[in-house]
Amino acid sequence: MTTAITRLMLFAPALLLLGCGQGEVSYSRDIQPVFDNYCVSCHAGTGEGAEMSEYLMTDYDNVMEGTKHGKVVVAGSRMSSTLYLVVAGRTAPEIRMPPHTDESFAKGRGFMLSPDSIERIGLWIDQGAKNN
Repeated sequence: MTTAITRLMLFAPALLLLGCGQGEVSYSRDIQPVFDNYCVSCHAGTGEGAEMSEYLMTDYDNVMEGTKHGKVVVAGSRMSSTLYLVVAGRTAPEIRMPPHTDESFAKGRGFMLSPDSIERIGLWIDQGAKNN
């Protein structure tokens, strides 16, 4: 009996930690709405971002296609993904997105994403950047 209680006490924290992980991030539910609210006004049609970088963010296929310079999402690695780096503020201020400071090269101005939105984008990329 004591052995069973000891084992339970040792393994219970591990089982709790397994349940505390982040759930799967959905592109359609969690990511595209962020892009629609913060990015599409410039990265669609004739918007400044679409014209300068040729990067469209209107749907999954466009997001994954990348810019005229190449892909910006490396499925499975947020730290290798330019998209994550620019929205998380891990780049030079001039290229952070959405542009929200006077240092920005872009003429348009937006608002920095919330920490929650940035983390969701990072998780989505880390989880494989699925079209779900």
